[in-house]
Amino acid sequence: MTTAQENQIKGFKSYLIQLGYSPSSCYMLPDCIKDFLECHNGTGTSELNAVHIHQFYEWLQIRPNRKREGGLSESYINHHVYALRVFFNWLEETGEITYNPISVLKFKSPESGQREPLTQSEIKQLLESCTSLKETAILHLFYSCGLRRSEGEGLNIRDIHFKKQILYVRDGKGARRRAIPMTAKVSHDLESYYLHERAAESKVKDIEAFILNKKGHRMSGNSYNKILKAILQRAAITKEASLHHLRHSIATHLLESGLELEKVRDFLGHSHLETTQIYTKINEGQLNKLLSG
Repeated sequence: MTTAQENQIKGFKSYLIQLGYSPSSCYMLPDCIKDFLECHNGTGTSELNAVHIHQFYEWLQIRPNRKREGGLSESYINHHVYALRVFFNWLEETGEITYNPISVLKFKSPESGQREPLTQSEIKQLLESCTSLKETAILHLFYSCGLRRSEGEGLNIRDIHFKKQILYVRDGKGARRRAIPMTAKVSHDLESYYLHERAAESKVKDIEAFILNKKGHRMSGNSYNKILKAILQRAAITKEASLHHLRHSIATHLLESGLELEKVRDFLGHSHLETTQIYTKINEGQLNKLLSG
């Protein structure tokens, strides 16, 4: 590997740090690129093409594992492919290459642990199948606002500002706080539940919690999931779906609609970009266009 390529790897690492990648990724991704460049020792970065990438991919299939017996896992090989995509995208953005050789290549992705998001059409079916303001509010909290299960459980009345169309998560994962923008429709639907169904509840026991169960107590995550399953049955949607599937779905739809990765990261309350980036590829659109109507 040449001195120029070593400096390139240092620059790539600085780029990852600047974008907010996790410390482990800022170490592992450049290390994967180092493997790639060493595999094609003597080839200049601007000369690398799709053939070199395929050769490296084939080599990874037979490369011994350096820490234990056997070969590399499918997910570890995929991590190298991911590193190459980020690396070549960076080279293209900085003008060091005029053609991105990995942009048209496809590789097998690990099948384990995949969550299939609901489509926008299926989300519409769910909303149309709601039989109460509470059910609509629940879908908005976990889909339209992308809350985690624990965040929905802990949501209080004071956390939602209907007029400002903002929902505050005051104790997210890792004790992180964030403000979530709501469309006019989402804010209206949440306020309707609060002013009508919740206000009419005669057994209110928890005066702070936003969503209440039938006994007037704070709604639990299990109760939320039971309500979601009932809505799914009414909507005739048979695929597996949980509260986290709703969160996964909004992340996918926002990225597909063109919202910047960094903004989706902030919307979801992720610490690092790669946590957000697992959801999908980026196309074009707008948050308000997606959630209103």
